[in-house]
Amino acid sequence: METLKNAILNGLYDQRYRGHELLGPALLDNQSGDPLWLSLRRELLTCQSFTWAVAFITPNMLVPFKVVMADLAAKGVSGTIITGEYLGFNSPTVFSELMKIPNLTVRIAQAAGFHAKGYLFDHGDYQTAYVGSANFTRAALLENAEWVLRVSSVTDATLTKQVERQLAALEQASQPLDEHWLADYRAKWMPPVRPQAKHTSPAPVTPNAMQVAALRELHALVAAGAHRGLVVSATGTGKTYLGAFAVRDFRPRRFLYVVHREQIARKSLASFRRVIGGPDSDYGMLTGDRHDWNAKYLFATVQTLSQPAVLKNLAPTAFDYVLVDEAHRVTAPSYRRVLDRFRPQFWLGMTATPDRPDNQDVYAAFDYHLAYEIRLQDALEAGMLAPFHYVGVQDYVTPGGEQINDTSSLRRLVAADRVRYVLQQMDYYGYCGSQPRGLVFCSRQDEAHELAAMFSAAGHPAVALTNTDSPSRRRDAVDRLEAGKLEYIITVDLFNEGIDIPSLNQIVMLRNTQSAIVFLQQLGRGLRKYPGKDYVTVLDFIGNYKNNYLIPLALNHDTSRDVDRARAETRLPGIIGVSTINFDRVATARILTSLAQTKLDSMRVLRQSYQELKNRLGRVPYLADFYRYGSTAPQVFAGNPRLAHYGSFLNKVGERVALQSNENKVLSFVTKELLNGKRPHELLLLDELLKHGECSTARLAERWRTAGAYDTPAVRQSVADILSLSFFDVKAGKETKKARYGGRALVDVTPDGYRWHAPVAAALDNHQDFRRLLTDAIKTGLALSQTYDPGQPFTRGQRYDRRDVCRLLNWPQDVSAPMYGYRVADDECPIFITYHKTDQERRNAVYDNELRDGQSLRWYTRSPRHLNSPEVQQLLAGVDTGHPAVTLLLFVKRSDAAGKQFYYLGTAKIDPASVREEQLGPKKAAVGMDLILDRPLTPRLYGLLFD
Repeated sequence: METLKNAILNGLYDQRYRGHELLGPALLDNQSGDPLWLSLRRELLTCQSFTWAVAFITPNMLVPFKVVMADLAAKGVSGTIITGEYLGFNSPTVFSELMKIPNLTVRIAQAAGFHAKGYLFDHGDYQTAYVGSANFTRAALLENAEWVLRVSSVTDATLTKQVERQLAALEQASQPLDEHWLADYRAKWMPPVRPQAKHTSPAPVTPNAMQVAALRELHALVAAGAHRGLVVSATGTGKTYLGAFAVRDFRPRRFLYVVHREQIARKSLASFRRVIGGPDSDYGMLTGDRHDWNAKYLFATVQTLSQPAVLKNLAPTAFDYVLVDEAHRVTAPSYRRVLDRFRPQFWLGMTATPDRPDNQDVYAAFDYHLAYEIRLQDALEAGMLAPFHYVGVQDYVTPGGEQINDTSSLRRLVAADRVRYVLQQMDYYGYCGSQPRGLVFCSRQDEAHELAAMFSAAGHPAVALTNTDSPSRRRDAVDRLEAGKLEYIITVDLFNEGIDIPSLNQIVMLRNTQSAIVFLQQLGRGLRKYPGKDYVTVLDFIGNYKNNYLIPLALNHDTSRDVDRARAETRLPGIIGVSTINFDRVATARILTSLAQTKLDSMRVLRQSYQELKNRLGRVPYLADFYRYGSTAPQVFAGNPRLAHYGSFLNKVGERVALQSNENKVLSFVTKELLNGKRPHELLLLDELLKHGECSTARLAERWRTAGAYDTPAVRQSVADILSLSFFDVKAGKETKKARYGGRALVDVTPDGYRWHAPVAAALDNHQDFRRLLTDAIKTGLALSQTYDPGQPFTRGQRYDRRDVCRLLNWPQDVSAPMYGYRVADDECPIFITYHKTDQERRNAVYDNELRDGQSLRWYTRSPRHLNSPEVQQLLAGVDTGHPAVTLLLFVKRSDAAGKQFYYLGTAKIDPASVREEQLGPKKAAVGMDLILDRPLTPRLYGLLFD
């Protein structure tokens, strides 16, 4: 436990001892690092048992806790929570929910004024305690300004014994939580008294922060003479009221509202009347059974309005202002007839999902005027929506091992065991409130009817609704759900949009995710705020579906198509405001399997992404546009082996780009080697040359200094080697990479500085497409370089491939092809480790790298190698004295499935006491040693690579 000893001494005695971010003493809060919950979660997932003493617990923190406890139960890990009834803070619901967790013992403290807040985790050979101000509440663990001290110690340390004695005394003086105690507590419990606001008349409706900003943009659009505009606003952020405010401010002579469902039109009418006011006779409906032709504010369904006879009754100039709700539908023929008929002063489109999977151009209908946009994550961060706890759990597996998937028969989907399992999970993860009000999405109409009957028979009144049901039956079902007469409405995509049931506290997904858009629409059904609704539980049953990879992308609004980012979003728990995203271990594995079988960067996907952005901008988008608007990551285009550069992609999608052969090769070089932004030096020089045609040595030094980039003779020579292509003068198949990139320098080095090589300068002067694409690549690369520390060759936690490492170490040539595990150079040695091997690789391996304590990694040289081998002697030179001659740089990836890039973990030193020659097989001697990271792993890197 030398690492733990050093960590404690570093934190409590002297910083010269080696610290450890996961083991060392630390003062934690929710502002300067990860939220406190992520630290507790990490301890839970790695401990052998735990004991907590926490006075206050809230139901809104129990859902993510239950996900972890379910995973721990599968590993045989259990724990104890000691809590109490001090001030009546803990509701009876808290205790009943805790009792659902089978591997948790709950005890009720008997001491008066019990107000403890301590968490102890037993890791076997050491223990970690968290003591401070944080109770087990959502506010304390995700957002409040809390102070919590974390201390680790071996099990026989004085502090550990003291904490153990305190907890043992508490446990001895407490009583077990059981049904009898809970019944007694429920009978006498009174909610804590909170100050009540004085009763006043209802406050007038006023714009929220989002609406104020959107109205400002709409006013500017109208003032500029525009006649159309689009607002993209996440479900539940008040876009109906926003429309009402906009219409009120415009003061039209007559106004028309268009939507696809009568139920939406009726509710919108009520909202507009509340905002605008005026006599009821000003407001009317245009639907199948109502034709209020002369209403000043007319609310119409598109089905009725688009009929030729109806349109004929309304003059093209009948309305000054027309609002199209759910505007992503405007490409349908019925909407097109409406848009072609009327000529108002202003058209306003409103939608939560403007990007359509069929590539229809919604933006064009509103002249590409995107007035304002607020996405789901923005709305959650701003507190406009009810927080959610998303839980991805594995779907039912039959006793024979058959897993539910999108081809399962109806008999399997509604089997008694599966329905029982679903209901058990729904009960375990629970809901906010006194009873469930849930919306269940399934895949087939007959499944919906069977499930409704089985839910009802099990004591959970439910009804199935499909598109064959009348509007009146749908309204009746919603009314019964809101009145508490139903617990669940089970449907097949019927309520994806438009329906407004604010009291929903459970969303259950029993179907394959086919579309990120539909997924977010269904999630959004539960996010409207409602009195007493503190959160909504979203329970997603994840089977063996090929589209599982869409789930983390949709939840994180990730349109980057970057598979490494998608893996990270799956492995690491997500937190958006006080909402949480949680996958159990089996669901995580299924999503990762789906990712491994999916080409996120396929040409079909890239074409769709391109078309969506083109629709949004109303012009050809370039790489800088993809970066600016958070769409497909530019690196995805750059890394696609089927594309030489972005110009070749434009040609594939039908855009005419004229380039000569050498121009193609120059663009390919800049795209493949420099656009990633991992070193800004070359890009800054090329940017200067684009602007002025030449760059003095002094001017380049100034550009680098302004950007915070390091400047050494070695990096100057490396930049010259890169831009002359001499770095690439190594065989790559039948030709050198230098030849593949054109064989000629891009930049000439002059006595005073740098200038374009003559052919490149001529191409820039004479070919606009080449200049535009080169400028775009350099601009995008500089934007991407902001992710990296320009003052260092490598940024800890970022990813690099072997060729990147050769370049950033200023080596004169790319020797990445023969460099597998490591390469010992004069004064540095990059080491590349693939940590997780497949079962077959493990069977074939004669040695295995092992992470021992979050900071020490066992590593082996190639074989055959001996202690007296020159390479080994070079590595060990100076190690005994604490002044090694060779700097070790450690790069690790989780598995070969992660691709060619490795995370940079920082520099490391060899523990001289750990070095020994080992016989790993017949004639296979190697030298093993412990590598000690100079800086310990961050929790994020640990979770990505080793958890």
